[in-house]
Amino acid sequence: MIKVVNYITEAFQELKTNVTWLSWSEVQRYTIIVALFSLLLSLAVWGIDSVFTKVITGFHNLING
Repeated sequence: MIKVVNYITEAFQELKTNVTWLSWSEVQRYTIIVALFSLLLSLAVWGIDSVFTKVITGFHNLING
């Protein structure tokens, strides 16, 4: 149990002293970039899915008459 407590204490100490944290403005800017990229990627996946749905439906209708 002492090893676990020491590990957690050392981890927090390392986070305080050795990690370089971004400024609040950088965090906000990167958050906006990630949100926009996620939106664009989801729209692209939705578009590709719609095209494949139409292609497969057309192929299915062609086979089944």
